[in-house]
Amino acid sequence: MSQTLTDFADLIRSAQVSAVHLEMRDTYGVENEIEGFEAWKQGHRLNRDDRASWWRPWLDLVQEVTAKGVLIRRARIVSEPVSDYIAFEHSGTFTNIAAGEQIRWLPRRQASDLVLPGNDCWIFDGRLVQFNIFDGVGRWVHTDQTDAPAVAELCVSAFEAVWDRAVPHEQYTV
Repeated sequence: MSQTLTDFADLIRSAQVSAVHLEMRDTYGVENEIEGFEAWKQGHRLNRDDRASWWRPWLDLVQEVTAKGVLIRRARIVSEPVSDYIAFEHSGTFTNIAAGEQIRWLPRRQASDLVLPGNDCWIFDGRLVQFNIFDGVGRWVHTDQTDAPAVAELCVSAFEAVWDRAVPHEQYTV
């Protein structure tokens, strides 16, 4: 079972200023991406010119939230050479950018001296943190949320340190 888009939509819609996402895994096994990842491994690539073929509910939500002036940023820490999964993610990231997200990539070797949270997380308005907990093969298990100021401060600091070092999507190649 995974968190539904509806549940998450309510959370991200509540953001007034920012929603930032720190991703630190080299592979994910989330249910809604399995089919697309398998197709990608077989050679399928999204057609940038055929928006109807790749637009999805997540992108509607991003567009809605960014249209209100909320800044959505995503930073991905990745091992190099990248895993097949990261190459798959990279190839489809143009869709997130088309919807209004800003995305950067940080090679893991450049993150060694950063203090990072133990799990991927979303941070809303610098005060509410949602940790995404995955099992060893990348399947989503559950989320934990906290508004503890010290935790939020640690996560905001970690995200900003990664963001400052990371390479904008348009400049990062896999």
